[in-house]
Amino acid sequence: MGTTVAVVLAGGAGTRYAGPTPKLLAPLPGGTTVLGRAVAAAVDAGIGPVVVVTGAVVDPDLPAVVELVANPRWAEGQATSLRTAVAWAADAGADAVVVGLGDQPALSPAAWRAVAAADATPLAVATYAGRRGHPVRLGRAVWDELPATGDVGAREVLRARAAEVVEVPCPGDPADIDTVADLARFTTGGPL
Repeated sequence: MGTTVAVVLAGGAGTRYAGPTPKLLAPLPGGTTVLGRAVAAAVDAGIGPVVVVTGAVVDPDLPAVVELVANPRWAEGQATSLRTAVAWAADAGADAVVVGLGDQPALSPAAWRAVAAADATPLAVATYAGRRGHPVRLGRAVWDELPATGDVGAREVLRARAAEVVEVPCPGDPADIDTVADLARFTTGGPL
């Protein structure tokens, strides 16, 4: 089995979030940020190198073990950030990427590990109580099929190759923090 890269997509501007800081830099209890917590889970999973694709903002307090990769086309949508990550992984000789989102601070390291371990197929997706979420494993065989533009990730590839997708039941919470209300619920332990 070759190298797997953990990817945290953090290129967007978070336009629905109307807080005093950018969404990804919003502080969380424990002295971290929304993005910092999401990245910590990817690092703690220990599945391979961790790449954070940046765009609108950069968290200056991310751990030194993380590779920051700038996406100059971030405003064109999530697809460009995913393509940026895959290009980095290809240059590094990786066989797969496991992708999570920077605004999902409750993804667990166990979820990252479980999805990464589903290596019998090019595609694996975390499920939470039967619903699909992140992280998502994308083997090298599907990288050329990923969209090049738009605010979409691998959804169409997962749909087109439905018979090849392994669903992996995972612990944790895949909810996004998109609004100030979401952040308030997250910090008080309520459901997102």
